[in-house]
Amino acid sequence: MEEELKCPVCGSLFREPIILPCSHNVCLPCARTIAVQTPESEQPDSECAAGGGDHADKLSLHSETDSGYGSYTPSLKSPNGVRVLPLVPAPPGAAAAPRGAGPASSSLTCPQCHRSASLDQRGLRGFQRNRLLEAIVQRYQQGRAAAAAAAKCQLCDRSPPEPAAVLCEQCEVLYCSACQLRCHPARGPFAKHRLTPPPGQPGAPGGDGSGGGKGAGGGRKVPTCAEHDLENYSMYCVSCRSPVCYQCLEEGKHSKHDVKALGAMWKQHKVVWDQINHCTLKLRQSTGLMEYCLEVIKENDPSGFLQISDALIKRVQVSQEQWVKGALEPKVSAEFDLTLDSEPLLQSIHQLDFIQMKFPITVPPVPLLQLEKCCTRNNSVTLAWRMPPLSHNPVEGYILELDDGDGGQFREVYVGKETLCTIDGLHFNSTYNARVKAFNSSGVGPYSKTVILQTSDVAWFTFDPSSAHRDIVLSNDNQTATCNSYDDRVVLGTAAFSKGVHYWELHVDRYDNHPDPAFGIARINVVKDMMLGKDDKAWAMTEGGVSKGATVGVLLDLNKHNLTFYINGQQQGPPAFENIEGVFMPALSLNRNVQVTLHTGLEVPQCVKQPKLPNN
Repeated sequence: MEEELKCPVCGSLFREPIILPCSHNVCLPCARTIAVQTPESEQPDSECAAGGGDHADKLSLHSETDSGYGSYTPSLKSPNGVRVLPLVPAPPGAAAAPRGAGPASSSLTCPQCHRSASLDQRGLRGFQRNRLLEAIVQRYQQGRAAAAAAAKCQLCDRSPPEPAAVLCEQCEVLYCSACQLRCHPARGPFAKHRLTPPPGQPGAPGGDGSGGGKGAGGGRKVPTCAEHDLENYSMYCVSCRSPVCYQCLEEGKHSKHDVKALGAMWKQHKVVWDQINHCTLKLRQSTGLMEYCLEVIKENDPSGFLQISDALIKRVQVSQEQWVKGALEPKVSAEFDLTLDSEPLLQSIHQLDFIQMKFPITVPPVPLLQLEKCCTRNNSVTLAWRMPPLSHNPVEGYILELDDGDGGQFREVYVGKETLCTIDGLHFNSTYNARVKAFNSSGVGPYSKTVILQTSDVAWFTFDPSSAHRDIVLSNDNQTATCNSYDDRVVLGTAAFSKGVHYWELHVDRYDNHPDPAFGIARINVVKDMMLGKDDKAWAMTEGGVSKGATVGVLLDLNKHNLTFYINGQQQGPPAFENIEGVFMPALSLNRNVQVTLHTGLEVPQCVKQPKLPNN
């Protein structure tokens, strides 16, 4: 990962890195050295040197709260070879800058992609500080220092041991300089050993492996022919794919074969090393990038992560495409034929016996309530749930249970295979507890967590077109009703009440020629082709000072089991009906001479408000 943490300008670990507009990073001190200003020959004012002090201020260090990118502008070549930006023409009508006011423009060229970015009035303060990269570099340096401090010679007689200078990869032993010369000389059996720097000490003596490599090169034995001990290999038989000596050729064993010089074939096939080096380089770069990404993810700095996340994701995608799209295709010549004998592997595969794993069937696990989908509307509740992922046990159905809205016993309200259920007809202004469990042939699973749902404290409803008489005409989203017939027809509301106190109003929009409307409540099976209240399934007020523009209020108090009427906000005497029990729906009867608009979701009139009673 160390290559990811080095500045492309100085080659050292980043110091106060800033993010260029191209998403590459550079040290702030290095940015000061590569930032240039437009040469005098390209400036409109020949006395631009007078503003040198101001220009230095533009390149000063900035606070971490500063932000903003310089803008992209195509770069040009100045006569002196420095990459600079073209001058930005002043807007029409702008006043000319005073002489000696400073340089016309400054620019910064990325050392990696060579894209130039202009510096605005803030100078380098216009580039964001890469705090995330700075933190990773600091942690990397601390880890390397700790590793270096812990690397001690393993053969020293002194106490404490000397710091390690090299690590032998074959012996897996750390040596100081003195112990290396005494116990691990670069000759004899140690000549081929590779010496590397100890952990945390890049560039330590012997860290490049030169000592072992040199000894290996000087002491390498030239291979001799297997059939002729005194002859060295000098030729290569392409047909036999094996090296041969002159003695082999003189004996005629390869007289009809294609024989070439050993050195030429070695150079021809040495392209494999080039490919290995190429792949090794790509692997190192990809591994370093992945390690850097892991370090970025470890940092708990959301703002710093978002600064570099887009560029980092793009780099990872490019690295992946290089491997997937064949960027590393073999570069070996056609004569270098590699084959793979897959026959033994295929035979082994054919001899395998595959069996189907059967998991023992047990009761289903706990269902998970999907709280984001659970909701209430008026006196209805909707619940949704799902099974946990990676659940192997089959589910045949679910059991949904709900209490009575008053902390009582749970009761089953749904049994089936669906995972979404709506329960209607509950009490208003009540708190319900719900839970669900799954079952299969092995039994019933455990309950889910209990979810608490609160129904509306006031009712919102409209006229119900599905239960209204066919002569009823509804409009205004089913909130306004009239009739096509001269006879009285009944329409009900979409809400049903069985407890609590409820209030709604009906505004008389049109009132002609003795229409005789009736306002009140009814049961679901009320007769709908006669005036409301003419049978024993409705309770209503007729006439009673109603005229065009009047507002009739209906107060249904099921705590006291009575029904009271209001006209234009004034209560019309004592309760009109008492001792009423059961389930009731708002109701209205009218003919073609009347038009009424319904208003719901209203608070109970102040004169009858009482402390909320416990739910029954």
